Amino acid sequence: MCGFLFSAKRDEAKFSRALEVMHHRGPDASGEMHQGDYVLGHRRLIVVDLDARSNQPFYSPDGKLAIVYNGEIYNHKELARKHHLDLHTTSDTEVLLLLYQKLGADCLQELNGMFAFVVLHTDSGKVFAARDRLGIKPLHIDRRRRQAAFASEVASLLELDGHYEWDVEGLRQYIKLRTCFGSKTVYRNIEQLPAGCYYDDGRIIRYWQMPEGDQEAPGDEEVDALLRDAVKLRCMSDVPLGSYLSGGLDSTIIARLAGADHVWSVGFEDHNEFSYAQLAADQFGMQHHACVATPESFQQTAKKMIQQRREPLSVPNEVLIYLMSQQVKTKNTVVLSGEGADELFFGYDRIFRWANGQTSFSLRDFDRHYSYGSHRDDEILDAVISPYMKGGQTVLDGLARFFQLGHLHGLLKRLDFSTMLASVEARVPFVDHRLVERMAGVPFDYRMGKNDVKLPLKRIYRGMIPDEIIERPKVGFPVPLKNMPFYDPHQNGSVMDQWLKFNLRILSGCDDLYLSLKNNLPLT
Repeated sequence: MCGFLFSAKRDEAKFSRALEVMHHRGPDASGEMHQGDYVLGHRRLIVVDLDARSNQPFYSPDGKLAIVYNGEIYNHKELARKHHLDLHTTSDTEVLLLLYQKLGADCLQELNGMFAFVVLHTDSGKVFAARDRLGIKPLHIDRRRRQAAFASEVASLLELDGHYEWDVEGLRQYIKLRTCFGSKTVYRNIEQLPAGCYYDDGRIIRYWQMPEGDQEAPGDEEVDALLRDAVKLRCMSDVPLGSYLSGGLDSTIIARLAGADHVWSVGFEDHNEFSYAQLAADQFGMQHHACVATPESFQQTAKKMIQQRREPLSVPNEVLIYLMSQQVKTKNTVVLSGEGADELFFGYDRIFRWANGQTSFSLRDFDRHYSYGSHRDDEILDAVISPYMKGGQTVLDGLARFFQLGHLHGLLKRLDFSTMLASVEARVPFVDHRLVERMAGVPFDYRMGKNDVKLPLKRIYRGMIPDEIIERPKVGFPVPLKNMPFYDPHQNGSVMDQWLKFNLRILSGCDDLYLSLKNNLPLT
């Protein structure tokens, strides 16, 4: 797990400063390489192959390819055997590069993992970049100059080039929906490479799509086998591995299947789920660490994160994940997390039940069930949801795709930044593409009952995890925003509106940006 920066040749000192902005993503090693008209930079968090031989930038044996890469290819040993690769390290970086040299873009179909990488063809100057199927790992493209630059974080691109302009559509997405969708960021001409796509000398090509249409429900044994294998693969590590344990169903299942020694939860002194997490940890024989935040530490940390990231935070629990991950780092460098289960098994009870009962899609009703802020922006909401609402499918089908491909992407971005800022690698077994593909189009009644959600998980793992956790209602990841110093009960708007305003104030240095967006004024 790492951070990288790739661009046309720049001032060496400026490039080094821009790479150093991502020190937290890779505190264990740093490398820069000038190659022809380009420069490649990498910060390494050592997880697989502890030897310096796997530091990056990494070259093919013939010197014709150079790679900078962030992620984990969980099946890299299997791929090395299958393709008879001649290896000189035990890292997945070498396997990835040699596999690309052998298969080109077709190698992406064989990878099981989370990844973002850039390959330079040193003889021709051709640039190839790719991102994993669901967008677990970030990859940003800066198109403000003739030759595109790539980075794991927007902050490095801004440091490299200085000048920026706001992207109005990206900002409107954020203020309406708390994150950016599609390829958007809050900056003009700085994009996200869409999940499941690769970049080939300026062209963006999709190599993976979630299956469409109805699919028979799997047997519980099949779901269990897929999830167990997903967890097993994600326990691959040469450094200590732990697991988040919030006390909810998803993280408890993952912690139990992983068998980690250390499990972690976070909350406030008077607002937490520690008792459920401790119950599970005691039953599993694991050491539970309860990380306690305060309103003051929350606000101070949120400000630090926004300034470091140079982007607004999404949901407030992003701050808690970071505070917890700082404690995780004292014992573990890798941690498993339960993101993705709600999207697979319809854990968002209220909105999925609403969608299942609709014969036609209502943007207004969707807004009421999904949006948290009070700001109305039908145009931006329609632009975000329309790509998922294709003709000939049900409202439920369209919404399921939106949550799996759009909504989840925001959660994964939140997890990546919050953990990597603490130099911790997070892995998400529920986002294994095999499980996602198998659950696509599965009937509503398999996932949800009349008065219950996540039915397969509860059936399969009853008896393995505490009944108290199986039977408890879903409570999300609570953050008492009204207790935070930035909250003013005398201001107009909801508490979520004030959270968004706080973020844009820290990002821009004043309230003008937020007020312009709220009042639909031009940005100057």
